[in-house]
Amino acid sequence: MEVKYIFIIIGLLLLIVVVGGYLYIRALGKMWVVHTPDKSPFFRTTKPLIVHNILLPEKTKITYKKRYSWEKYEQKKPLKNKNITQISFDEGVTIEWGGVPITKIIKYFNPEMIGYTVYADFNSLNKNKETEFSNLWKGCDNSLGIAVKNPDDWSFAKDNIVDVDSCSVVYQRYFKEDIEQQLFLDKLYSALMKLDIKN
Repeated sequence: MEVKYIFIIIGLLLLIVVVGGYLYIRALGKMWVVHTPDKSPFFRTTKPLIVHNILLPEKTKITYKKRYSWEKYEQKKPLKNKNITQISFDEGVTIEWGGVPITKIIKYFNPEMIGYTVYADFNSLNKNKETEFSNLWKGCDNSLGIAVKNPDDWSFAKDNIVDVDSCSVVYQRYFKEDIEQQLFLDKLYSALMKLDIKN
């Protein structure tokens, strides 16, 4: 009888070791996966195109939210504008937004927030075009979160811009109790509103 229990215990221990080893190797394998390809559908412009009130140069990459299984990777024609999640300009190409050269615009992921984040390339900004707004923006980083009324307008239309939500991760409207962050974002928004630029 004792021999039977010993075999059962050994069998259970072997099962635990095998299952544990399998799970450990599987987790280790996932850790080494460096790059999973993004299957999001995208379209690369072949000529200048106006999207979300912005004139996009040739070779701009427009990324969309995937809606159907067959919508993945590069598309032969643009998909619906309402499903755009990101606009990225070709390497070395920028457009001006608020007088600042930008490389991409990403729509907010949170559907409860209406707006987008613009990414600046301050290396492409001429010294003689610097403003209070560009200097404040540059002081915290290259990303600027913009709250808007109309989610389909990503241009620098001051009548559509409601607020500056963030400047990098350093300054966030989310942290209402942090007076320093709120005052900085107020100053940035005020400087943005003083600009006499249309683009």
